[in-house]
Amino acid sequence: MRAGVFGGTFDPIHLGHLAAARAIRTALKLDKVIFVPAGQPWMKAGMPVSPVKDRVEMVRLAVARHKAFELCTIEADRTGPSYAVDTMDTLRRQLGRGSDLFFLLGSDALTDIAKWREPQRLIRLCQLVAYARPGCQLPKKEALELAVPGVSQRVTFVQVPQVDIRATDIRRRVAEGRSIQRLVPRAVERYILEHGLYGTASQRTA
Repeated sequence: MRAGVFGGTFDPIHLGHLAAARAIRTALKLDKVIFVPAGQPWMKAGMPVSPVKDRVEMVRLAVARHKAFELCTIEADRTGPSYAVDTMDTLRRQLGRGSDLFFLLGSDALTDIAKWREPQRLIRLCQLVAYARPGCQLPKKEALELAVPGVSQRVTFVQVPQVDIRATDIRRRVAEGRSIQRLVPRAVERYILEHGLYGTASQRTA
């Protein structure tokens, strides 16, 4: 089993996330991509984040029609902050040591890998798969190696479609009453509007 693990706040999940997951699955011949919404994202402590039940449900709706995508609520069900190393350790035990695990992350997150919890143990548990977000460049392996020795041998760079969609922009558009069509899956758009997320009144899309 070759499984990709795509963690994130997903507030909300959008078409850029899905495009990156599809491209990486194809490039690395992954059997599946597991989406893991963070319960309490530690890097966003003190920042407003939508309730985890809403973020989990949006991911569930977004991946429902993709046979190779699945939702995992391991972090949403856990108390306390969500750390990638704990998640990968648990998934390693669940999927078995014969499975190959690939942790998907954007270039900005990879740049900060030294700040993550137990980065050395993380790279022993899985292969990191980094992709460039729009407007960002992939970091140099040399710089990464200085920050976390050994990481340069445990990271793969994959090109993905440069879909310039950002969750912050989606939240702003909703709050301003503007359309988010073609930014998120239609089912996610309906959920956002019907549940009054991001400062909008509950309403049904046309």
